[in-house]
Amino acid sequence: MQREQISVFDMFKIGIGPSSSHTLGPWRAAQQFVELLRERDVFGMVVQIKVLLYGSLAKTGKGHGTDIAILLGLSGDDPVTFEVDKIDSKIAEITNTHRLTLGGEKQISFYVDEDMLFLFTESLPYHPNAVTFQAFLSNETAVSETYYSIGGGFVVKEGGPAQHRAEVDLPFPIDTANELLHWCRKTGLKISEVVLENELAWRSEAKTRQGVLNIFKVMEECIYRGCHTKGNLPGGLNVARRASALNKRLMGARTYNNYAEWVYAMRQTGNSFQNILDWVSCFALAVNEENASFGRVVTAPTNGAAGVIPAVLQYFISFCDGFDEQRIIQFLFTASEIGSIFKKGATISAAMGGCQAEIGVSSAMAAAALTEVLGGSQRQVLMAAEIAMEHHLGMTCDPIGGLVQVPCIERNTMGAIKAITASQLALQSNPDKAKVSLDAVVKTMWQTALDMNSKYKETSDGGLAINIPISLPEC
Repeated sequence: MQREQISVFDMFKIGIGPSSSHTLGPWRAAQQFVELLRERDVFGMVVQIKVLLYGSLAKTGKGHGTDIAILLGLSGDDPVTFEVDKIDSKIAEITNTHRLTLGGEKQISFYVDEDMLFLFTESLPYHPNAVTFQAFLSNETAVSETYYSIGGGFVVKEGGPAQHRAEVDLPFPIDTANELLHWCRKTGLKISEVVLENELAWRSEAKTRQGVLNIFKVMEECIYRGCHTKGNLPGGLNVARRASALNKRLMGARTYNNYAEWVYAMRQTGNSFQNILDWVSCFALAVNEENASFGRVVTAPTNGAAGVIPAVLQYFISFCDGFDEQRIIQFLFTASEIGSIFKKGATISAAMGGCQAEIGVSSAMAAAALTEVLGGSQRQVLMAAEIAMEHHLGMTCDPIGGLVQVPCIERNTMGAIKAITASQLALQSNPDKAKVSLDAVVKTMWQTALDMNSKYKETSDGGLAINIPISLPEC
């Protein structure tokens, strides 16, 4: 059986909120379908497109912006570069004119209410996040393809391979934590160093380092922007942004012009437990408020959990003297490897595993990364990841109104704090005496996911989603 190969740039993707599985994935699927039409040399013959959304994409698609993402993807726009402040105007133009410029080149008729169907009662067997694109051609034939958004922005075409990147000979093939530990013991390398050696099979060290620093740049910009933006989140719940007010309360009346100045001033606010706790919460809130506002974020490993890793990394930078490029790269390398182990052995999709698959995995990734950069051994790093996930097992995904807001945003603060706690526990423990391995927790998380009722898997059919009375505006 061929091993799945996952790069650091698969686990960390730059995109637009609010959801990696419901926004970024469908966006990429739409782009892939347009490219498929070109490959089959029928692009110029397209006269109509229909989109069919199934399962979780149908039930919570409106709240997650699935419709918006697909329209932008079909239009030839890219989530890495598209200007987020132009989303509303672009969608309004398509909706009002009933015209869509397919792939940025060919105008076709597109009636959003008629040509994009949310099939709430239908699901496809492979994965709950399914979308089918149908292109009707001028010669009265049609092209149809189904795609699955399997979490974290990963997309699989029905009957196709799990990934599109070319296979390479990795020096250290890894599917499990035990295999990772084997290579660390055999070579004496840190986990982050093992990751770098594998990444070199795809690209140069210079390109890898620059790419990871670009990931960090988006994270820091997201935190800074979120800490300095007021107002309510879109979607109809009228949830007020809190990061800006918390940032102002912690900083006082002072204002700063850029991220570096802000971080330096933050350090001067003190190292008390209460102060650090408030700041970590502020970082996580900032990122996920940006995510909920269709801002630019990094999947880490998903958008719904995008605040945990940046918050813990910002804690390391601000309060552990970690503002160092090499250690930031080390942090993100380590986090990515832990995330890939969970993806290979379980899932990072809330539609498959509930919120344990998102917040739980991100907390484990952050705990492991923090432990390595604070000097922990390879076994302490794995122990930290295990502790963090162990205390997220069974967490359901029950977004109110199908929006990535309540309880999703606050869960990122909890995941970040648990990650720091797990790291501290691992650093003060002897991993030789650990009763539970990371692989055992990965296996348990997957078994829990399989047992979990579907109403707790990002469908908004259970939990808080049905017990909190809301009144959303009609779409």
